[in-house]
Amino acid sequence: MPLHVIGVGLGRTGTYSLRIALETLGFGPCFHMEEVARNLPVQLPLWNDVMDGKPDWPTIYAGYESAVDWPTACFYRELNAAYPDARFILGVRDPRSWAESFGETIHKITFDADDPPERFREWLAMVRRVILRSGIPADADKDALAAAFVAHNDAVKAAIPADRLLVYAVKDGWEPLCAFLGLPVPKEPFPRTNNREEFWDLIKSLS
Repeated sequence: MPLHVIGVGLGRTGTYSLRIALETLGFGPCFHMEEVARNLPVQLPLWNDVMDGKPDWPTIYAGYESAVDWPTACFYRELNAAYPDARFILGVRDPRSWAESFGETIHKITFDADDPPERFREWLAMVRRVILRSGIPADADKDALAAAFVAHNDAVKAAIPADRLLVYAVKDGWEPLCAFLGLPVPKEPFPRTNNREEFWDLIKSLS
């Protein structure tokens, strides 16, 4: 089963909400970093191979119709080559707002955790590699984080053909997403989830 929709927005751009939205629209299941964390024995070696230049996309995404979030977002060029018919969604938000959200969540658990649970140490090591590969320094201040965020977004827009790329803010809801995918707008409200408090609740549930 090939991927039909690939989200290449960095974490903290509404990727969890987008995941639920895509599944609601029929592009499920949707691959997310949570899938890696909940299935480390299988997924961690696969992603370490990707980081070492030996991707096995069909195995990683077996059974999934879409993917969002890191580590997927780090490999937009490779996935564009592997899935030339897929549509891409670049999640965006105000760069400064993103930097503050990322700095208080993903950056904190990835680079500032003093003593993470042993079973997550290899996972966090892989996550650090992904984030660094995305052009985000480990010791970046808010200005440097915002600049890295803009650089990623610009690189995606340069790499993915415009007719297959939606630059999208989840705050805009169903309409632009459904127009891009050629689908009717659902009657149910657009999902809004994984704010900072929910992020830490999710992390606790993985421990």
